[in-house]
Amino acid sequence: MRFLPVNLDAVLVELDDLPQTLALLASLQADPIDGIEEMVPAARTLLVRYRPAKLSRAALLERIGARSLTAPVERTGTLIEIPVDYTGEDLDEVAQMLGMSRDEVIRRHTGSEYTVAFTGFAPGFAYLSGGDSGLNVPRRATPRTRIPAGAVGLAGPFSGVYPQASPGGWQIIGVTAVPMWDLGREVPALLQPGFRVRFIDMAGRPAWPSPAMARQPAAASIAVDPHGAALEIRSTGLQALFQDTGRHGQTGQGVSASGAVDQGALRAANRLVGNTSDEACVEIVYGGFQFVCRGEAVVAFTGADAPIVVTTVGGTSRSAPAYHAIALSDGDSLVLGTPRAGIRSYLAARGGFTIAPVLGSCSTDTLARVGPAPIAAGDVLPVRSVVRGAIVGLHEQPPADLPTMEQTVTLDVVMGPRTDWFTPEAVALLSSQVWKVTPQSNRVGLRLAGEQPLTRANAAELPSEGTALGALQVPPSGQPLLFMADHPLTGGYPVIGSVASYHLDLAGQVPIGASLRFNPIHPFGTP
Repeated sequence: MRFLPVNLDAVLVELDDLPQTLALLASLQADPIDGIEEMVPAARTLLVRYRPAKLSRAALLERIGARSLTAPVERTGTLIEIPVDYTGEDLDEVAQMLGMSRDEVIRRHTGSEYTVAFTGFAPGFAYLSGGDSGLNVPRRATPRTRIPAGAVGLAGPFSGVYPQASPGGWQIIGVTAVPMWDLGREVPALLQPGFRVRFIDMAGRPAWPSPAMARQPAAASIAVDPHGAALEIRSTGLQALFQDTGRHGQTGQGVSASGAVDQGALRAANRLVGNTSDEACVEIVYGGFQFVCRGEAVVAFTGADAPIVVTTVGGTSRSAPAYHAIALSDGDSLVLGTPRAGIRSYLAARGGFTIAPVLGSCSTDTLARVGPAPIAAGDVLPVRSVVRGAIVGLHEQPPADLPTMEQTVTLDVVMGPRTDWFTPEAVALLSSQVWKVTPQSNRVGLRLAGEQPLTRANAAELPSEGTALGALQVPPSGQPLLFMADHPLTGGYPVIGSVASYHLDLAGQVPIGASLRFNPIHPFGTP
């Protein structure tokens, strides 16, 4: 096995093949190493995120390196049959590529039993291995911007079903009506690692019993506390979402953590109002947020440097500072203005909001579409009443380095895991060139544009592997994408480096139109 750097708290274990990857994963699940936080298996790699305060990198590598890779991985007895209408738009092209007829492709696809090897890309998306080896086809050269939910596709040695409409590069050979992801089920993902899968050709067969279509999360249920306060939303600005510290422990269903982009600001907001640090806050992008307080409440804003104005029922207005607790009376209105620096503000309320969690978290994942609905004008956000224990904190010091459009922000980057897939000139260009943050940026990632693209030394197709928060993934355009909180769990483009974990909060505050420079660091020695 080979260990590749990812970040200060993550490493990529590269193995010879899928069986070795699954054997290592099974070993680490059966006999866990204390300090490992999360694992993301893929075709030939295992992404391991760990807690450096609990486990040193050297100890982690030594203990993983001692594990056996020869133990066979047992499949479960669960067999899932998936009816397919083989009318996919790429079926003819796949048949031509393989030198087969359409019927032969269908016969081979339905004639094998698959195993769910791992999950990723999107919630409920399973990579199915063990099919006919003759159906090995590359991804499309140019990914489609939209593939419908239920599309059945091929990519390399894997088969899979898209759980929801999304961009994608797999070769589509059919479609199924069976929902891969349904939050109405006890376990939303239909296909779990180790499950057996068989595809059924529905041509000439009676209609398959029609399952209920996948249910999307409804607007989060809110239980009104008759003794608590509430915030009546008048305006949300560009985007307002509930976020907490994230949805951890769901990688087996293909669900990434999501959570607040600026974790430090979220925790500070909760400390200021006496909440636990992981309580859900409202994440507000570019200000423009306004509400009226119903009842008495204590709130705090952190993150971006934005003006805050409180107006009483009598019409008296006053400025309120960020990073301080703000007491509000019944009928007071509050307006959060446009930030002078940074872009994301966090609103905490003493007692916390009574929002219902989805899969253990109140975070809204905008890519996976998991979590509470975005906050809208007219919503009423009840706040839990607090009898005792929630002591309002003293003010906190706001960060001194909040970025603006006028400045160039420098972010440290841990090089790897696929730095060697790029030319030496491209590696040098990463740090020597200024990169602009484009308007296509969001919670999924910052899309960057440089005068010169990054060129690859290795033009091969990279098997899907786990992607980490802060990863600088480089698509064929050569213009990097800096993965933020809602990034996909796995990806098929090489990652040249990752923004160091201590600079992730700063990256989350960089405005559109700002300039970035990357400073390569090699904390584990010269590569």
